[in-house]
Parts: sequence; structure tokens; C-alpha cells
Amino acid sequence: MTRACGRAPASRIGRRFVDAAPGPFGIAAVTAPWGTIHVAATRDAIVGLSVLSPPDVFASVVARHTGRTRATAPGALLERAVAAVEAFLACDPDPLADLPLDLGGSGAWDRAALGAVADVPWGEVTSYGRIARAIGRPGAARAAGGAIGRNPIGLAIPCHRVIAGDGSIGGYGGDWLGTRDELLAIKRELLAMEGVHLPARDRLG
Repeated sequence: MTRACGRAPASRIGRRFVDAAPGPFGIAAVTAPWGTIHVAATRDAIVGLSVLSPPDVFASVVARHTGRTRATAPGALLERAVAAVEAFLACDPDPLADLPLDLGGSGAWDRAALGAVADVPWGEVTSYGRIARAIGRPGAARAAGGAIGRNPIGLAIPCHRVIAGDGSIGGYGGDWLGTRDELLAIKRELLAMEGVHLPARDRLG
């Protein structure tokens, strides 16, 4: 089980999105309580983060999404990303916020929705409808949910903090491997780690 961090620490947000220079990506693995997290990074930015995907499948998905090839050496930024994921799992409120992120092949709609998700701080939740309203598309909650489900950089873009408007869990994982129940259990654990217990309608105002 994921450790519970108790009272939510002071949050830090302000994620940095970049268009990284051309070049290959490396991948690395982090052991989490529920399985393996894989991270992908170029020299300049994080380009992928996935839960439960085998390394070869993860590398293939990142290559297809970004149009990049896989490198053999990890690189300094990838090592920083691994340390940040480990710190996050150890209850640091948001070390991932300090990493440059590149959304690669994501379209304009996905970028807008994921940019709004990136602003949701540790220990707080929002809804798919609120994300849609935040990007000027009220009524497009389902489309926002689709974009969030395609998030290529989970945890760093904290889609686990987006729940249904009635306070229930919503979905989680998009193309990640694992069953729906397994992925939703991880989402519950991540939220519980941040002090959020479902249903959480009261957290949505």
C-alpha cells in the first residue's frame, strides 16, 4: 500500500512546459508500492511517465508519440526525474513541478486541458467539468476527460487529481497497461497519500 502522508504539505505548482530540442530519449524505472513506474526523458525535458507498462512497451509508446528514438545512456535529467518520482512517493509535495515537460505529439486541445491539470496542487482535486471551464469550453467535460486520459506524463501532470463532478473517482490511466480496477486502485492510493478520500464532492465546492 502507498504510504499516507497525513496533512497535506504546502503545495508548489508552476510546471514548466518546453519544446525540447531534437534528440533521443532514455528511460528508467522507479519501484512504487503497486508496481513499476517508467520515466522517459531527453536531454532537455521529460517526455513520458507511465504506471505498470513494461519497459519495451513504454519505450515504443514514447517513440510513437514523440517521433524520437530511444537512447542507450540515461542522461542527467532522467536521473533527476527518477529522484523526483522517488521523492514524490516519499511525500515531498511536488518535486515533479521542477522538471521541464514536453508534450511532444499532443494536439492543441490536449495541451490546453493538460496545462489546466498541471495547475492542480498537491492535496486538492478538480473535476473534468472544471477543467473544461478553465480552458474556455464549458460543457466539454467528456472531451476534457479524453484529453486527460491521453496524458503522456502522468504524476508530473497530476491527472489523478481530476475526479468526476459528483465526487466519485472518474477514470484513470488512458493507454496505460493494467486492468481498469488496478488503475483506479492506484488513483485511490495516490489521492489517499495526498489526504483526499473519496467520494470527495465537498472538495469540489
